[in-house]
Amino acid sequence: MMNWIIVFVAAVLAVFLGVRLAMRRDDTAQGSAVRTNRMVRCAMIAAVYVVLCLALQPFSYGAVQVRLAEALCLLPVFGPEYIVGVTLGCLLANALGSTVIDVVFGTLATLLACLVTYALRNVQVKGLALPASLPPVIFNAVIVGWEISVFFSDTPATLPVTLFNMLTVGIGEVISCCILGVLLVRLIETNRELKKLFVEPVKHPVG
Repeated sequence: MMNWIIVFVAAVLAVFLGVRLAMRRDDTAQGSAVRTNRMVRCAMIAAVYVVLCLALQPFSYGAVQVRLAEALCLLPVFGPEYIVGVTLGCLLANALGSTVIDVVFGTLATLLACLVTYALRNVQVKGLALPASLPPVIFNAVIVGWEISVFFSDTPATLPVTLFNMLTVGIGEVISCCILGVLLVRLIETNRELKKLFVEPVKHPVG
């Protein structure tokens, strides 16, 4: 019971932070329509993350996993609201499909990854968001790999076991983020309709 109370409190806090972020004013996006759009994008991405994880559950959890929903971790390159949307989606997916331990450590890894990905949003290699795809790989490999070794492994959490789990988690993240995530970002950047849906238009000052 206590575990689910922790999950509920964490989810409420995540939603609150998401709403605060979505309603924040800045120099390039103002007005109620913009704030509403940000909240909608947060909710949409969180829902898509959860659905992908649960629909593809055999591939989304465990030491050997290719969590396709992790491709969404690259969306913060389009705006900070996606940090909240993806993190909330990860929290809920782990709460529904895994354990409270994964809720804590898995969500932490996703949050840190999204923050650094956002910081690298303007860095590209040959027009591709490859640098932004590396934080999810690194943070999940280290944090989730360690988590699996300590809490879910049938063998002692020795250095070789931990490194192996980090490697398997990292390989799955490379597929989801460095390949699928980079392709997703490129698709959004080059498709006019998708860009309207995912990217906040930049308003240039008149005069």
